[in-house]
Amino acid sequence: MNPPYEILGWNTHYIAQYGEIDSQNTQHCFSISHGYSVPCDQAGEACPLAAAQKSGHKERVLHVHQTPRGNEHVDVEMLPIFDKAGELLYFVELLRDIPTVGAAEKSGKMVGVSRAFNHMLSKLARLSECDASVLLLGESGTGKELAATALHCGSLRKNKPLVTVECSGLTDSLFESELFGHVRGAFTGAHSHREGLVESVNGGTLFLDEIGDVPLPMQVKLLRLLETGTYRRVGSTEVKRADFRLVCATHKNIWQMVEEGSFRRDLYFRVNVFPIKLPALRDRLEDIPLLVGTLLKSLRADKDFFLTDSAIQVLKAHTYSGNIRELKNILHRATVLSDTHVIESTVIEECLAMDASMTTSIEIGKKAQTLDLSASWVDLKTVEKQYIQQLMHTHAGDKEVVAGICGISLRSLYRKLEGT
Repeated sequence: MNPPYEILGWNTHYIAQYGEIDSQNTQHCFSISHGYSVPCDQAGEACPLAAAQKSGHKERVLHVHQTPRGNEHVDVEMLPIFDKAGELLYFVELLRDIPTVGAAEKSGKMVGVSRAFNHMLSKLARLSECDASVLLLGESGTGKELAATALHCGSLRKNKPLVTVECSGLTDSLFESELFGHVRGAFTGAHSHREGLVESVNGGTLFLDEIGDVPLPMQVKLLRLLETGTYRRVGSTEVKRADFRLVCATHKNIWQMVEEGSFRRDLYFRVNVFPIKLPALRDRLEDIPLLVGTLLKSLRADKDFFLTDSAIQVLKAHTYSGNIRELKNILHRATVLSDTHVIESTVIEECLAMDASMTTSIEIGKKAQTLDLSASWVDLKTVEKQYIQQLMHTHAGDKEVVAGICGISLRSLYRKLEGT
């Protein structure tokens, strides 16, 4: 391309991926890639050509391009070309597609076009080219496992396995056996040799999901694996070498856990080489139509469902504590409750009301357990009785605990409970 955004030439790889370009008429990059009539920076997007023209060196951005398959995310590099006198002559644009992510409805992929989503995705695209350890952060239900899959499938290790270790709920011994494997006779029930997940990854990507739940005694063994690249099966003295790219994920505040002493400081700095925070759904509400289409396809492959515009607006107005996982639950209910393949706003409102009624019941229960002295003044003996009854309820009738909290003897508590 030249500085006025005109496309001067292209290669066969471009044609195969994005289609033919009309060579008989002047074509501009912003028109071909986006359908714009003006450059990207004048249409509200980052323009790599304008940035490279200003900086004088290579610039890189993530864009959503028009393709024969629909809109797709493309990683764009723009390289300025100068003559011997330093005059800017041309730009070379290099386009890389991101196959595991979609800007259209695609089942099994991360989808989105919002600024928050694209900002996160641009980091994933850069990290796919290197072997750095990645720590995926974000609330529960934001799609950290899909992000780990995108990292793996875009990396040089994509032809090797992606092995997931669910760290939640594993005891010390079970975690060690799952991760490193064991030999026959290592413990009761170990009737044969077993290959661990570290061994099965075999040059691929090891994904430690919810790393914040790794038992503290096991963290030192995990650190040794990451630092030295070696491990031993449980019950064996043979040292084995591991080859993998590490990706971790957690919804917890790991640094707070370090400060509290429940997560090793040295392990934190080993896994937190490159942190990426996945945006909450409330920060990418413009992605809801895409997410709805994708989730509906995964929920009901046997029937095509569609949401009305008013139903979409109801979903956009909702506050999601469970993020995309909560949205999926709402849509699952809607496919069951809807009498037709078109889901109306009233159906979505009914689905949301299910959670609202549950929350209301919980709040009523909490209020019933709380003293309310503002309604009317009562005597001190009644207040004391209500206070003790609340303590008894909270501590499941454990009179010794309640007596200790009240600062009285167990005999005195019995007298107060009997009203004497």
